[in-house]
Amino acid sequence: MDVNAAVAAAAAIAGVLTGVIAMLAFRWSEREQKRPTRTSLHTDPMLPPGVDTVLSVLRSSAVVLDEADAVVKASSAAYALGLVRGGKLSVEPMLQMARDTRRDGEIRQVELDLPRRGTGRGEALAVSARVAPLGSRLVLLLVEDLTEARRIEAVRRDFVANVSHELKTPVGALSLLSEAVMDASEDPEAVERFAGRMQIEATRLTSLVQEIIDLSRVQNDDPLEDAEPVRVDELVAEAIDRCRHQAGTKQITMAAAGAAELKVWGNRGQLAAALGNLVENAVNYSPARTRVGIAARRVSVPSGDLIEVAVTDQGIGISDRDKERIFERFYRVDPARSRQTGGTGLGLAIVKHVAASHGGEVTVWSSEGQGSTFTLRLPEAGAARDRALQHPDLDHEDGPTPESASYDPLPAPEVLP
Repeated sequence: MDVNAAVAAAAAIAGVLTGVIAMLAFRWSEREQKRPTRTSLHTDPMLPPGVDTVLSVLRSSAVVLDEADAVVKASSAAYALGLVRGGKLSVEPMLQMARDTRRDGEIRQVELDLPRRGTGRGEALAVSARVAPLGSRLVLLLVEDLTEARRIEAVRRDFVANVSHELKTPVGALSLLSEAVMDASEDPEAVERFAGRMQIEATRLTSLVQEIIDLSRVQNDDPLEDAEPVRVDELVAEAIDRCRHQAGTKQITMAAAGAAELKVWGNRGQLAAALGNLVENAVNYSPARTRVGIAARRVSVPSGDLIEVAVTDQGIGISDRDKERIFERFYRVDPARSRQTGGTGLGLAIVKHVAASHGGEVTVWSSEGQGSTFTLRLPEAGAARDRALQHPDLDHEDGPTPESASYDPLPAPEVLP
């Protein structure tokens, strides 16, 4: 009996010990599963609270690296710039900066030129990279794309250089001519001749300064803030009147057609300057006793009706090589001829900016020795919108109907006196 009791007691104690050991083993297993391993530290570290939200709203490309240089977090812009590939930071200078910052905790910044992905033309992507520690184990890399800013800065430098060069020519000429007038003070004919040349250079200088002001205005102002319906026939008449003297001197016939009843929506002053520049160029670059035509019509496109104004001359024409550059500031097809005509090289640049700011475009067709046609396309002012602004109480049923949308030949221009 004592032996059986001892065996039972031993079995009970063994069962209790087994249960305790099993429970301890289960607890230890759970603890080990919850404990971060070396692998999990490298692949899924925790970002500090709020960092993920901040990175998602930054305009800069953002990359977060762990202590093994693995990418923990990267914005879509970082992938678009090609900074991250295969889960790794692909730019070696930035990677070295991150390692140095992780070692000493110092914030570093550098500007780099990176090859642009997929172009095959060796174009550089200018970026500014800034590296800073993020907590005890992470490093944050912020990359700003400076390519567009550098391009704009280069354009500004070129513009300042071109303006300085263009201003230097008439100013230098005025200085020399004034000295010539002083030396020829006893020769009335020479004084008159030099004074005439001074007047020409002063006029060229005035035109250059005015066109620089006009170009600055059309680039900085929003023409649609003070937009109004503008009659195309009034713009054409103003452009012709602006060039009437030059055309009469060269016996050039100016003609217009198709502008009646057409209206565009925009800034009247800018539109008049743009069309005036096109007509003035046509007159200046046309031989004597030729013809300049201005024709307007309405055309339909999927986005709505457009007003098309074409200025045609019988001048020297433009080569295929120059067509792509004629709308650049200060670019001249024939610099020597531009000096004779007083051209500044800014007229077509102003036309391009005015057309773009009004939601339109300007195109050119030209053949050397046969002439050129510059076509200005602008959105038409809606008839209902036009009447609503000018006469809010008028009924809208008597408005004009759209004309045919086909690209038929423009009507024959009417010769103006």
